[in-house]
Amino acid sequence: MSTNEIRVSSDDGTAKRLRRLRIAGVIAVLLAVGVYAEGVSSRIHTDHSLSTWSNAQAVPSVRVLLPVAETGGASFDLPGRLEAHDDASIHARVSGYMKAWYVDIGAKVKQGQKLATIDTPELDQQLAQAQADLAREKADLALAASTSGRWSAMLKQDSVSQQAADEKSSELAVKRADYAAGEANVRRLQALESFRTLTAPFDGIVTARHADIGALVSAGDTGGPELFSVASTAQLRLYVRLPQDYAGRIAPGMHVRFDVPERAGQSFGATVVSSNDDVDAQSGTLLVQLSADNHDGALIPGEYAQVHFVLPAAAGAVRVPASALLFRGSHPQLAVVDSNGHVALRDIVIGTDYGTALDIASGVQHGDRVIDNPPDSIVAGEAVKIVETKDVANGSQRHA
Repeated sequence: MSTNEIRVSSDDGTAKRLRRLRIAGVIAVLLAVGVYAEGVSSRIHTDHSLSTWSNAQAVPSVRVLLPVAETGGASFDLPGRLEAHDDASIHARVSGYMKAWYVDIGAKVKQGQKLATIDTPELDQQLAQAQADLAREKADLALAASTSGRWSAMLKQDSVSQQAADEKSSELAVKRADYAAGEANVRRLQALESFRTLTAPFDGIVTARHADIGALVSAGDTGGPELFSVASTAQLRLYVRLPQDYAGRIAPGMHVRFDVPERAGQSFGATVVSSNDDVDAQSGTLLVQLSADNHDGALIPGEYAQVHFVLPAAAGAVRVPASALLFRGSHPQLAVVDSNGHVALRDIVIGTDYGTALDIASGVQHGDRVIDNPPDSIVAGEAVKIVETKDVANGSQRHA
C-alpha cells in the first residue's frame, strides 16, 4: 500500500471519530436541556400545588344549620296557686249572743242553708218599741186627718178662718211624714232581725268556724275572725305569674295542664280566663288567671300547683340554636352562607329566647344556611367552605 493511501485512510478515521464526538455532544446537550426542563416543570408544578394547598387552607371551614319554620312553640313549667272560685268571710250584722250553730268545718252547704242563729234581746226590744211608736203615729195620723177634714168643712161655711184651716192641713202633713218615718224604722229593724240567722251565700264548703254558743257577737266586727268562712270549690281559680316574653301569646280559652304534689302522676286541666294586663316592674311578669274544674273535689284551695304551658309558635318564626348568635354593635346577628359560598351577616329580631335555642322573628328564613359557632373573626363577604350541614328540625347531619 502506498503512502498516499495510508494518509487517506487515516483522515477518514479521524473524521468518523470527530463525527461521533459531535453526535455524542449534541445528545449530551439535549439530555442536559431535557433534565433542566423537567426540573423547571417539576418545580413549577410543585409551586402551583403548594399555592393551591395554601389557598385552600386559608378558606375557613364551617358547619351550617338549616333552620325551619317553628311550629311547636315554647314549652315550660311555672308555679301557680289554687284558690276557691268564691270565698266569703261571714261576719255578724247584728249584736247579740251566739244562740246556736248548725254546721262545722268541712260541711257541704247549699245556698241559703242556715249556719247559725244569734240571740238579739236589745234588737228585739228596739223593734217592739218601734212598732209601738208606729201604732201611736198611726192613731195621730187618723186624728189629724179627721180634724183637717172638719176644719175644711167649716171653712166652706165661713165658720173658721183660712189660717186656722191651713194649720190643720199642715198638722196632717206632719203626721203623715211621722207615720212614714215610723214605718221605715220598723222595716229597718225587721231587716236587722233577719240577720239573726246566718246563711250560706252560695253552694260550697265551710272552711272556718269561729262561732261558739254564748259568745258575745258584735255587729260589723270585721277586725276579728269571721264567724264562718264558706268557699265555692266546684270551680277553682289558678293564678300564675307569666314572664313578659310570653305575654303576647296567651289568650283566653287556651288550655294548659297542671299537677299538684299530693297527687303524683295525676294531671289536671285548666283554661286561661284572663290576665291583669299589668307587668310587675320588679319581677317582669304579669298575673294570669285560669279556671279549673273541681266537681270531684280532688283539688284543695290554697295549694301549690306546677303548671305546664305549651304556647303556639310566633308567626313566621324559625328556630336556631343559641350557639349561632353573634353580638356585634347594637343588633344581634347571624352569619349566613350565600349561594356563592360567601358570608353574609344578617341583623335579626329575636322572638323568644329559650336559653339554648332562639325563635327568630325576622332576619333569616327557612332554607338559609346559618353558620353554627361562627368564629369571632368572620366578616361579610369572606369565602368559606361548608364541611357539614345539620337540619335543625330533626338533628340529622350530612357532610359536604
